[in-house]
Amino acid sequence: MLNRVILIGRLTKDPELRYTPAGVAVTQFTLAVDRPFTSQGGEREADFIPVVTWRQLAETCANYLRKGRLTAVEGRIQVRNYENNEGKRVYVTEVIADNVRFLESNRDGGGSGGSSREESSNNSNNSGGGNNRSNYNSNNGNNNSRDNQDPFSDDGKPIDISDDDLPF
Repeated sequence: MLNRVILIGRLTKDPELRYTPAGVAVTQFTLAVDRPFTSQGGEREADFIPVVTWRQLAETCANYLRKGRLTAVEGRIQVRNYENNEGKRVYVTEVIADNVRFLESNRDGGGSGGSSREESSNNSNNSGGGNNRSNYNSNNGNNNSRDNQDPFSDDGKPIDISDDDLPF
């Protein structure tokens, strides 16, 4: 069985960051994803898909995502239900994201200069729990020491590898 979804769209409003009673961060936002066709009137239509992120990924999304930003989301579809105040059963379909990629730099001038930032976490249960890991594709402004830089970053220079170092 497989439950995997990848979406690219724009945020309809700023993400909403909240905390559970146990202190776990959760962020909700809606992604507007264009449909691949136009309506009979020639207008472009979009789907508005609710997205939920948890823990460190939630806090990062709340800090860096803003309305209108182009964003890629990878995760799984989850359907949950509850009984509302009127006693009716309400079904909610949403994407639980475990990987969010910011595809545009900040428009406010304090952005990442065009580089993308990626956050991901491995969720192990339906409530979004699990181990978190973050991977920022920038050197965090620390250019003084080679020890703190990513040795695999693309600096535009060719890599010199002899045939003796290759395992095949």
